[in-house]
Amino acid sequence: MSMDIDLKSLNESQLRDLSSRLLDELNRKQNDEERYQNEIVKRDNTIAHLSLRNEQLTHELAILKRHKFDRSSEQTGSTQLRLLDEAVNEDVSAIELELEQNTRDLGQQPRTKQVAKRQALPTHLPRKIVRHDPESTECRCGCQMVHIGDDISEKLDYEPGQFSVEQHVRSKWACRRCETVVQKPVDAHVIDKGIPTTNLLAQVLVSKYADHQPLYRQQQIYQRAGVDLPRTTLSEWVGRCGYEITPLVEALRASLLAQPILHADETPVNMLEPGSKKAKKAYVWAYATPSWCATQAVVYDFQPSRAGESSRLFLEGWQGHLVCDDYTGYKAGFGLGMSEVACWAHARRKFHELQVNHASPIADKAMGLIGTLYAIEREAADLSPDERYALRQTQAKPVLERLHDWLIREREDLPDSGRSARAIDYTLKRWLALKRYLDDGAIPIDNNWIENQIRPWALGRKNWLFAGSLRSGQRAANVMTLIQSAKINGLDPQRYLKEVLERLPTAKQSDLEGLLPHNWRSRV
Repeated sequence: MSMDIDLKSLNESQLRDLSSRLLDELNRKQNDEERYQNEIVKRDNTIAHLSLRNEQLTHELAILKRHKFDRSSEQTGSTQLRLLDEAVNEDVSAIELELEQNTRDLGQQPRTKQVAKRQALPTHLPRKIVRHDPESTECRCGCQMVHIGDDISEKLDYEPGQFSVEQHVRSKWACRRCETVVQKPVDAHVIDKGIPTTNLLAQVLVSKYADHQPLYRQQQIYQRAGVDLPRTTLSEWVGRCGYEITPLVEALRASLLAQPILHADETPVNMLEPGSKKAKKAYVWAYATPSWCATQAVVYDFQPSRAGESSRLFLEGWQGHLVCDDYTGYKAGFGLGMSEVACWAHARRKFHELQVNHASPIADKAMGLIGTLYAIEREAADLSPDERYALRQTQAKPVLERLHDWLIREREDLPDSGRSARAIDYTLKRWLALKRYLDDGAIPIDNNWIENQIRPWALGRKNWLFAGSLRSGQRAANVMTLIQSAKINGLDPQRYLKEVLERLPTAKQSDLEGLLPHNWRSRV
């Protein structure tokens, strides 16, 4: 603001107006300075975080590369070694991609990676030409441009049972008058300058994580089809895709944690550190919305142990009804705003084991009463939550009260060490949590839904082996999250992954919600 003003010539009103404008200007400058300082602090924190992260990644990368080039110390079997090599190669690719991205965020030039010369794709494969022409071939000067040539690149595509080649032709047009050349830019791709189409990438991911085909088996299958894809190449694709889909999985996790009712369960998987002789037990934790929830989602979380802290970290800040088994790892969360919903299938299992292994009138009657509860649930399956709540109150509540009173009476006459007493004690100890499903028609009676969602891990665990870092396990969890969530939403996981991988390179953060399986709308 200019100060060439004769203050003596101003009246009282003008002086007040001038003072007000000067104060506004001062406040604006102070606010600008504060914002500037905050941006500097934020930038410095980001630089410090990325620098530390790069140090961690560089150290992890060195360990993995040492395994790749010094395998003689490994004492594992050939199949186990192949699986470990695949996990290590996938990790190396994912780490290199993250380092490259962090380096760009720091304003530095990423180190040029030495890339092997790309081999020509087999000539016997059918070709499909995809043309990429400019939207207009009229120059800004008004002249019609002349076609002066094409740039041709080829990508390997896969439809079930058959390879083909997509031949992308990008025409070049030039104006003779002003010597302008126009060509349509190369479309963004999840693997820049790579040979696979997103359809082939989806095929590799689905084959490994849904059909339980390790990469070395996929390599053999592809060789029989006349295409040689080395395991190192397949591993690199899996590693890069696993890294690229991470923001989408985080968005799905946020959507899941916005729901008031969740299922939870966990299952063991094998993990082997490079250089070690024995596999150790890690765990995959699974979280899902109920089967009748409008948001159908399942999210897997890979952790090195079964410690309850794993579940608390995943569910941190969430408050709702958690349907789970009697594992103590969940207990701490129930003092932090979550309420426990016990599983009637687990309670029933105790009496079923007693019934099968030992003739027991107690087990027979308990099984009959629990069977009545399940018959009511079958009747309520297609009802709304309010209608289900009303049916439970009129039909299931009296059965539960009868069962509870009968169990207490029977328990009084049984010795503590007996099998019948133990089955009854399991049920009575969890009674408050077992009857909680009566309070809300949206709460399921058992945890069977999540057990179905975790079954693919049990089926595939013999064909997977995870390296010692959490990276390979969480990558598998991320891919499995999208595949299984696609399935329970009635989607073809291959088609879904294909189109998601097409859109992700240009997707903004605000676009991710629309890419989630329960919100998916195919372009086709």
